[in-house]
Amino acid sequence: MADSDVYVVWDDAVTGYNFGPSHPMHPLRLDLTAKLAMDFGLFDADNVHVQGVGEVEEDTLAHLHDTDFIAAVKRTGDGVGLSDAEAKKYGIGTEDVPGFENMHSASAMLFQGSVDSARAIISGGYSHAVNFTGGMHHAMPDHASGFCVYNDIAGAITEFLGAGYERIAYIDLDAHHGDGVEKFFWDDPRVLTVSMHESGKFLFPGSGYPADIGGLRAAASASNIALPPRTLDADWLRAFDATIPALVDGFEPQIIVSQHGCDGHRSDPLTHMRLSVDAMRVATEWVRDLAAEHTGGKWLAVGGGGYSIIDVVPRAWTNVLAISAGLDIDPGARIPGRWADYAQTKTGREAPLSMTDGFDGAFTRWANGFDPESELDRAVMGTRKNLFPFFGLDPYFD
Repeated sequence: MADSDVYVVWDDAVTGYNFGPSHPMHPLRLDLTAKLAMDFGLFDADNVHVQGVGEVEEDTLAHLHDTDFIAAVKRTGDGVGLSDAEAKKYGIGTEDVPGFENMHSASAMLFQGSVDSARAIISGGYSHAVNFTGGMHHAMPDHASGFCVYNDIAGAITEFLGAGYERIAYIDLDAHHGDGVEKFFWDDPRVLTVSMHESGKFLFPGSGYPADIGGLRAAASASNIALPPRTLDADWLRAFDATIPALVDGFEPQIIVSQHGCDGHRSDPLTHMRLSVDAMRVATEWVRDLAAEHTGGKWLAVGGGGYSIIDVVPRAWTNVLAISAGLDIDPGARIPGRWADYAQTKTGREAPLSMTDGFDGAFTRWANGFDPESELDRAVMGTRKNLFPFFGLDPYFD
């Protein structure tokens, strides 16, 4: 296999991760993503290797999550109710994480998919890997949170650490703070966690502030870019440009892991951001470029949040897959008719017409100067002031 080969996780069985028909994280979003990628020919590309999820390794899972918590998930999935105290302790049976049949096996599949993806890169056979079914960044070592049961991202990063990687950069582009991944590696200087999200003052999980920079044993290993609500495309890209490339350059990673939650879209029902699929596409291209520049191309991308299940999620994650394969889809490309018909049959709603929302990618680079009157610039400066000195960088000037 060539260095440009991409390992892609897809298995119809992942749609068993299903909190019920009224829950925002509907499994149809995964099915629609896979089918859109198929109809764009991505699954048939010579350098794209679609793989099912391997057998779930309970020992690997138990290395990250407490055994009592795993046992509680299993009991819930088997129909054994938890006490109120247990439900509160383990975060199961809540409005965010209701119990469902086979909860453990379905959750563990998402986890295993990212572990398998990491191993594909470690093997040397693949430079890129994509598990858009993963991205469960809120899951904690001892409890579920924010629609997330097991933390597949932490599982993948732990695989890289176990294989001898000593500098892993994690970039989280979800509108919600990547608190679970940050928690797992808070005191590990080998892992840089970077989360660009809507400020916790206004959005779950209420964390991820610029002053949160890692534990005492790992100062400057966590970076939080907490943005104002209603941030638009150009400002979002400006915030990325102002922080992430410099931090990645200073950290000198050997691998980049990125989370591409697309719930920052202006049509998403759960956040207050105002982004387009076009800005998300540009940011994904930038992540690919960072991997090419710093890691010899080694890059693992996962999905995450995103609750506009026909208009946004399939387009955003099909772009992630295409970009990882070097088969970038023209923003003006028309949505395949077969997929549009299928999506309308499944949802009763008309599908988007093309792969663009009309944003041309223009933004003002941070190097042009800091504007103290801008709420966005002040938020970004908070991150730069807290982190840049650790990397020998000037917060005010590039």
